[in-house]
Amino acid sequence: MTEEKIIKPANGYLMFFVVLTMFVGGIILSIMNETPIYLIATALGFILMFGFILVNPNSSAVLLLFGKYIGTVKSNGLYWANPLYRKRTISLRASNFDSERLKVNDKLGNPIMISTILVWRVTNTYNAAFDVDNYENFVRVQTDAAVRKLASMYPYDNFADEGTEEDITLRSSVNEVSEALEKEVEERLSIAGIEVLEARIGYLAYAQEIANAMLKRQQATAIVAARHKIVEGAVSMVEMALNELSKKQIVELDDERKAAMVSNLMVVLCGDKDASPVLNTGTLSH
Repeated sequence: MTEEKIIKPANGYLMFFVVLTMFVGGIILSIMNETPIYLIATALGFILMFGFILVNPNSSAVLLLFGKYIGTVKSNGLYWANPLYRKRTISLRASNFDSERLKVNDKLGNPIMISTILVWRVTNTYNAAFDVDNYENFVRVQTDAAVRKLASMYPYDNFADEGTEEDITLRSSVNEVSEALEKEVEERLSIAGIEVLEARIGYLAYAQEIANAMLKRQQATAIVAARHKIVEGAVSMVEMALNELSKKQIVELDDERKAAMVSNLMVVLCGDKDASPVLNTGTLSH
């Protein structure tokens, strides 16, 4: 298997002076000597002009000769090589890719909309140029495939009634999901000589057809959790009230009156609205 080969062609500035001298000198000598034979130098200089290679910073030039890989120029500057070389420029800069919003099913089968933001760059120009047909399109397709697979591995969210509070979810476990996504994408793009710098979820939501139902479910779960806390607090307060009344001997309550007191306090403490007080002007028994 052929690997990337870094080469450094001839200095382009020196060759520019040589080529310019041949091109202009051939014309001048032909005019001065009134013979076209010197135009051969001009024609040769014209052909040699196609050998110049300009490599910008964080860029590279892949050189081919009749289908044979010659090497890659990564050092920026002006160079000169065989004019018959075919040159292909490949950027080494970091690139951003924001995928389209995909409709997929999560681990529980719920349809969700998800997209990813990927930061990548080419590290092996040979793999990027020859191991895949179009490395930029390869990045897009493989990223979408990785996102689909990731979404099927985790639920969108967890609910208290399902007993999955400790599970990794797409919504709450941002770091874990990003690491899994980055690893999955990097494995897929390694064949193209591409390094993944960052991969994270850019958009995440339930699909439109179930968004309202899931919102109601989340609201119901939140209400149940809040009620649970309210009841726990109310029971503690009632217990404290009965203990303090008994401890300080403020009033002696039998079981029936204790039950009535507990019932009234629970209604007051757990009710949605403020209770309206009713004054008892009679005895404790009425």
